[in-house]
Amino acid sequence: MAQPGRVSRRTTLCLGAAVSCLPLFHIRTAGAAGRLSVGFWDHWVPGANAVMQRLVDRWAAANKVDVRVDFITSVGSKNLLTIAAEAEARTGHDIQAFPTWEVQDHAEHLAPMDDVVGRLVSAHGRMAPLIDYLAKVDGSYRAVPAISGSQYKPACARIDIFRDHAGMDLQAVFPAAAEMGPGYDSWTWEAFLKAAGQCFKAGAPFGLPMGQTSDAVDWVGALFNGFGAELVNAAGDVTVRSDAVRQVLDYAKRLMPLLPPDVYSWDDASNNRALISGKSALIFNPPSAWAVAVRDNPTVGAQCWTHPPPAGPKGRFTPFLPYFWGVWNFSANQEAAKDLIEFLSQRAQAEALCTASHGYDIPAFAGMLDFPVWAEEGPPKGTLYNYPVRPQHHAAASIAAWPAPPDLAVQIYNQATMTKMIARVAQSGETIERTIAWAEAELSGFRR
Repeated sequence: MAQPGRVSRRTTLCLGAAVSCLPLFHIRTAGAAGRLSVGFWDHWVPGANAVMQRLVDRWAAANKVDVRVDFITSVGSKNLLTIAAEAEARTGHDIQAFPTWEVQDHAEHLAPMDDVVGRLVSAHGRMAPLIDYLAKVDGSYRAVPAISGSQYKPACARIDIFRDHAGMDLQAVFPAAAEMGPGYDSWTWEAFLKAAGQCFKAGAPFGLPMGQTSDAVDWVGALFNGFGAELVNAAGDVTVRSDAVRQVLDYAKRLMPLLPPDVYSWDDASNNRALISGKSALIFNPPSAWAVAVRDNPTVGAQCWTHPPPAGPKGRFTPFLPYFWGVWNFSANQEAAKDLIEFLSQRAQAEALCTASHGYDIPAFAGMLDFPVWAEEGPPKGTLYNYPVRPQHHAAASIAAWPAPPDLAVQIYNQATMTKMIARVAQSGETIERTIAWAEAELSGFRR
């Protein structure tokens, strides 16, 4: 987290390129009661932006506000560059969409949102615990969890390959139902290792990236959390030298030979391609990979089933990457901005956004996990039912580097410390103890 009056190292690097890529705006005139500018995430799913625009237009007409909407791509980090430039210049959008760690990085420039969050929780139930970790600074919420862009990364596996080669009926173990099926409690990281070996022998290895991009960091973070393998504790102490870390590294040494040998260089598209092409039996991903498979390789798409990750000795964790909507504290129309965010976060609008994204978007509020979209999407019907974390999963939302203080956790995340540790052990043949010593030095450096 950047200190008041300072710009973080990451923000400083963004500023030089940012000014040249500030966005152009779509302007929607609704009246003369005020003006508002909004920077939303540019959705991957075709048609999702159009539904968001219609919702904003409806609010604008009802409130007689001129609203300017811009959908900002994350390609080339344009969203991060825009955020950095606006924070530095203290001008830009009134409302901005913030990726997972950015609220902490820009908290000193964000208006408190406790009143909005309080009303939403009262109306729609508790939020995922990680929302407090990511959006609460000095006891105050600086953003509201967004509907658009928030995602989980559970497992997406091939029904036919698991049935024929791992002896596992995915739809029976992980049914689209209020209770998990027989064998669910046995779905552990050890069972996962066995299935990985069976699918590897069948020529369909799991597509698990081990590079330095988010898909790799997210699933590996859930693996570490499942073993209780902290690198830094909640107090900021370096705790990597532990038996739990040794256990997870030993596990990774056994798993990595069962994966494609080039996973160390994979990017965030590589695991999607592995599934869509029919070469992989399992990936960890939001349903975008499944949706493209349905479009481009229907035989594969019809055999995909989304389900919870395995459990470790310390529990079952599903990777979670929420987006946030925040209001700059230099905005001239903060009350209208907060009102629009609250409108978009209400149940009817949230359901419209989730449906428009074909179930990709995930609300953070417990009372919104009953939308029919996840049960109805297919083929096969119900394939996304277990995409949201549900009570019957007995799972927790996970982010890599938790429970380290966020200003340290974001460095662990961005530097991909966990995947680098696995690569040193499994690819380079370094001993576990030497790898832990290397990580200890790296983590100590992050604290300085």
